[in-house]
Amino acid sequence: MEGDCLSCMKYLMFLFNFFIFLGGACLLGVGIWVIVDPTGFREIVAANPLLFTGAYIMLAMGAMLFLLGFLGCCGAIRENKCLLLFFFMFILLIFLAELSAAILAFIFRENLTREFFTKELKKHYLRNNDTDVFSSTWNSVMITFACCGVNGPEDFEAIPHLPYSSLENAIPEACCQRELQSREGMIVNKEACLAGIERFQNRQGCYTVILNSFETYVYLAGALAIGVLAIELFAMIFAMCLFRGIQ
Repeated sequence: MEGDCLSCMKYLMFLFNFFIFLGGACLLGVGIWVIVDPTGFREIVAANPLLFTGAYIMLAMGAMLFLLGFLGCCGAIRENKCLLLFFFMFILLIFLAELSAAILAFIFRENLTREFFTKELKKHYLRNNDTDVFSSTWNSVMITFACCGVNGPEDFEAIPHLPYSSLENAIPEACCQRELQSREGMIVNKEACLAGIERFQNRQGCYTVILNSFETYVYLAGALAIGVLAIELFAMIFAMCLFRGIQ
C-alpha cells in the first residue's frame, strides 16, 4: 500500500513539474516576443527602463521555471533525493519572489492611474523630438495604438506648440491618422490634421484604448499567475512528501 502511494505521488509530482515546465516555456516565449516584436512594442519597452527590466525579469523567470520543471521531472522519475531537495529550495525562492512582486504591484498600483500619466505627459513631453526618450516612447504608443494623449487631444493644450503651427493647441503628428499604424505609415492628411480637422485625427485617449486592448490579457495573466502559484505550492508539497518517502 505504501509503495502504491509513493508511486502515485511520484507520478503526480512528475505531472505538476510538467506543468511548471510548460509555464516556464510560455513565460520564456512571451518574454522573447516582447523584446523582438517588430510592431513597435519593442521600441516602447526599450525606451522605458521599468518595462525593459520587466521583460528581462520575465525571461529570467521563464528560464528558471523551465529548468526547475525539467529537474523536478527528473528527480521524481529517478527518485533522486538530492534533485528533489534542490528543486524544493529553488521553487520556494521563486514562490516567495513572485508573492513579493504581487504585493509590490498592489502597493504601487496608484502609479498606473490616468492622472499620473496625464501629469507626466504634460510635464515631460516634447512633441516630435525623437531624441528625447520620453517623447519618442509616447509617439510610438500613439502611432501604434491610433490614439492621442492620455485622455485625448486636449492633453496637449498646455504643451508648447510647434513653430510652424498657427494653433497653440495643435496636436503632434503622432496623433494624425495614418494609412498604416507604424512610423513608416503615411499620414492621411497632415496639413488638415494639424489644422484641427477632427476627421483626420485620432481623438480617443491612449489610456482607454490600451486598457481596452489589454483588459482580456490582464485577466488571463492574473489567472495564469494564480494557477502557476498554486501549481508551485502543490509541487513543493509533493516534493517534500516524496523526499521523505524515498528510502
